[in-house]
Amino acid sequence: MSLKKYKMYINGEWVESESGEYFPSYNPATGEAWCEVAKGTEEDVNRAVQAAHEAFQNSEWAEMTYTERGKLVHKLGELISQNIEKLAEFETRDNGKLLREMRGQLTYLPEFFYYYAGLADKIHGQTMPIDKKDIFAFTTREPLGVVAAITPWNSPLYLTTIKLAPALVAGNTIVIKPSEMTSASLLELMKYVEEAGFPKGVVNVVTGFGMPVGNTLTAHPLVRRVAFTGGSESARHVVRNTAENFAQVSLELGGKSPNIVFEDADPESAAMGIIAGIFGASGQSCVAGSRALLHVDIYDQVLEKLVERVEQIKIGDPLLDDTEMGPLATEAQLERVKEYVGIGQAEGGKIVIGGKTPENTDAGWYFEPTIIELIDHDARIAQEEIFGPVLSIIPFKDEEEAIALANGTEYALATGIWTRDVARAHRVAKAVHAGIIWVNTYRSISPLMPIGGSRLSGHGRESGFDAIYEYTQSKAVWINTSSEPMPDPFIMR
Repeated sequence: MSLKKYKMYINGEWVESESGEYFPSYNPATGEAWCEVAKGTEEDVNRAVQAAHEAFQNSEWAEMTYTERGKLVHKLGELISQNIEKLAEFETRDNGKLLREMRGQLTYLPEFFYYYAGLADKIHGQTMPIDKKDIFAFTTREPLGVVAAITPWNSPLYLTTIKLAPALVAGNTIVIKPSEMTSASLLELMKYVEEAGFPKGVVNVVTGFGMPVGNTLTAHPLVRRVAFTGGSESARHVVRNTAENFAQVSLELGGKSPNIVFEDADPESAAMGIIAGIFGASGQSCVAGSRALLHVDIYDQVLEKLVERVEQIKIGDPLLDDTEMGPLATEAQLERVKEYVGIGQAEGGKIVIGGKTPENTDAGWYFEPTIIELIDHDARIAQEEIFGPVLSIIPFKDEEEAIALANGTEYALATGIWTRDVARAHRVAKAVHAGIIWVNTYRSISPLMPIGGSRLSGHGRESGFDAIYEYTQSKAVWINTSSEPMPDPFIMR
């Protein structure tokens, strides 16, 4: 059976790579190839960036008002909303996420386009009360130019959207390099970019591998900004590459995020929040709550409820609506999870439930939802990101210890706090090092709220109005309103 072939999208056209080569993409539920994707080259990157540069400088896009750009972005959101089922199935086939989860995510995804479309004509500067006579001073915010977006395999459409929408309404053009493991859903999205009416060259996609596509793109002299989501090692390559072009960089990396459960928390709600945080998307989320810090007084209650619910999780085909957890996205990721579970046991961790591949799956890259009790918080399994369905549980005695444990890794992305004490919630939220704090909830998102972290979790912000600042630059304008000649330059101040 011949596989579906995907070309690249460059300058408003569907094109093959310069090499004419393709590479397979695999269905995680079966382990079999289901489509082929064009294998990009350095030359492909060059022509995509050049097309984006020309569109930014000389096309009708450059002449559009912010309001006109906003209407195009809104139209793209509408087209996504009309094709939810189709896009959801492509993403599920490519990365193994539950179809019902993808339906939910894609139902909400257009809201990001609508939100940024609404911001398009609200990107403005300020007038300044300068302490100089006869000077009128103001600032404006302007687009940067060509943006390079590097997106990962775990949530291609969502993690592209939070780059694409603000970049476009700000007036930039963009070249996207999706993960070589999950390119199909993003290429399907380009059909709606085309239908929405974006001018040629405004949005481009070059598929392929980090070498040469990612390397060439992030170091390209015409790229003014790199928006990267992925792992810390790849991020280091991106940062080194941007030393060549001095492009601005935002890095949305990983985490080792804790859920802190205090003794006054509702055990049922806390357990459900922990499960959603770590076993949703099979643990393949940057904000996965992979550490559960449980107060000693409530430890047994919460653990009992966790085990009770985990025992009921149905693992299977992600295309079926009754499946609750699907496969890992790649075979390499499955092996990584297995390795870390072994490391955790060697370090003295006790497997409470899970810890192996399920017996009822004949094919695909599945792993059981796993809970490991730890005594030593310095264990690697509590310090290093696994990116899989593995939860480390650690007890604490008081608020001070909980904060110390929460801050006790090199990551600082997200934290869940479970308590009925409002004052405590505020204290802990302030003390914990994280860019996102959830109190009595987890994994809630909104286009209005920023996303990002610090330390090994990266820097910069996506989503919310903060993203507009990431894709624009400030220009200061000074106007002399006096009819008098310029004063002596040697006595000016």
